[in-house]
This record gives sequence, C-alpha cells and structure tokens, in this order.
Amino acid sequence: MGQIKVEKCPIEGLYVIEPVVHGDDRGYFSETYNQKDMEEAGLDMKFVQDNQSGSTKGVLRGLHFQKHYPQGKLVRVIRGSVFDVAVDLRAGSKTYGQWYGVELSEENKKQFYISEGFAHGFLVLTDTAEFCYKCTDFYHPGDEGGLAWNDPEIGIQWPHLKGEYSGSASPEGYCLEDGTPLNMSEKDKNWNGLKDTFKFE
Repeated sequence: MGQIKVEKCPIEGLYVIEPVVHGDDRGYFSETYNQKDMEEAGLDMKFVQDNQSGSTKGVLRGLHFQKHYPQGKLVRVIRGSVFDVAVDLRAGSKTYGQWYGVELSEENKKQFYISEGFAHGFLVLTDTAEFCYKCTDFYHPGDEGGLAWNDPEIGIQWPHLKGEYSGSASPEGYCLEDGTPLNMSEKDKNWNGLKDTFKFE
C-alpha cells in the first residue's frame, strides 16, 4: 500500500480516502483508483459503473438511494467543490438515521466511499462542479428512492446555507451565504422525511 490514506468515519461503512499526489512545476499525478491498494485497506468492493455529472452553484442533488439494488459509491470532485452527505438507512444499525458529510474538491482530492444502505446527496459550493463516482451496482430505473434533504429528524448541517424549514423539501426560502438560491430538481423537491419513507413494523 502507500498510494492512499483511508480514514474510517464515525458511521461504520463510510470512509474518506486521500490518494498520494505527486506534484512538481509541471503539474501533478495521482492514482485515483487502485484495486490492490483498496483491498489492502480492507475495502474489497467491485465496481460495475462509472458516472459523472456537472452542476452549477447552489445545486443540491439528493438524497438518493436504490430500494432493492443498493449501490456502494466511491465519489470525488474533479472541478470545483461540493459538500457531500451520506445518511444511514440500514435497518437495525446503531447509527440508523444519522448523517456524515465531507467537503470534496479539486484541491483536496479527497474521495468518499459510501457503502450500500445509505442515502446520498451533495450541495455545490462553487460556480461549477464536476462530480465523478464509481458504483457497485447498476442504475435500475424505477428503483430509485429519496429523502427530504432538510428532514429535521436527520438534521443535516449544510454549510454556507441559510433558510428556515417550512415543513417540506421545497428549496424556496433557502440560499447560500452569497445569495445564490438553492436549485433542485422537481423530483428532489417532493421527497418525504425519514419517518414517512420508512415505516417499520
């Protein structure tokens, strides 16, 4: 090993990964994924799909999960900066409903591994952001679920965001500190909170 530093997060199943970056006056080089290094760190997941998205400042995507085909995700940002969040949805987990967040940026080059059984979302903090992630299962149309990004029961502390909870996932009334309004898809505006989404017997 030696090309990555792996930090276990307070919630089991979440890891912040920092690759070794080799730089000089020409630029830099870094291995963004090495299966052998990951396995030596105890992470033996296998990836089947790579995705990339671009977003503008104030865009919030999430919180997303797949109901029957959960995906583990290794996420990173290659341009700009986002605040990335995972919420534990594993029934019986001692940290069920708890969240953990980390800033990912082109400068810090951190990666965030989110195991299966979590909801995931991110908020774009810079003018633009390009977001890349590897998945352990394929995207299955019709299997997607979601949670309200501002569910008070979860209580995510989104940085640089101002506004008051109005009882729904609507972004109306929320903005970044510089006045940039929160921007969300119609789908993400209508997710319910944790209690209304998961009703255990």
